[in-house]
Amino acid sequence: MPSRAEIFVEMVRPVLRRFFLQTGHVAPTDEICATFADQLWRLVEERGLPPPLAAGECGDPQEMSKDEVAPLIERLLAGTSATDREALATPARQLVKACFHGDFKVCRDSYRELSPDGSCRRQELKRVRERVSGSHCVDCPYWTGLEPTQHAKFLAREWHGDPAVLAADLAVYLPEDFRVLRRFIREQAVCNRS
Repeated sequence: MPSRAEIFVEMVRPVLRRFFLQTGHVAPTDEICATFADQLWRLVEERGLPPPLAAGECGDPQEMSKDEVAPLIERLLAGTSATDREALATPARQLVKACFHGDFKVCRDSYRELSPDGSCRRQELKRVRERVSGSHCVDCPYWTGLEPTQHAKFLAREWHGDPAVLAADLAVYLPEDFRVLRRFIREQAVCNRS
């Protein structure tokens, strides 16, 4: 039976592969991606995951600060070449937040915030491609609270532009490999609390 570390690494690797494919950036080697995922798990084991919310708690929807995230990214990317460091910087920041931001119950709604011109940056495909979690934040409670079909219908109801755009790239806007990873992270937090 695979260890939790092995399971985690095998969940992170497809997220990274998809990220590089959808951004059109050159991906580091599979070995580098596996090492990255392994290092991220080591940080999880060392630091621990935020505990799940107790009954009646709502949690804090504030994002982790740059000061909190930067040293974790630095440790995660230590020893990588300058080229790999540059390639992995964006997914590293997002995956660190996915692992270490505490739970909260009320979404920040950034996936549907409108700019003065009526557009929503989290619904612009070019921007969404740069996110491991698509339109939603990496710590969004909808990843763990909604099933894939429910989540797709929910996002479609909140869509501000052409619904055909969402339908054409749903796997980019709502990547299921990320949902699987996010749920695994939360399950581990629950197990650690027990």
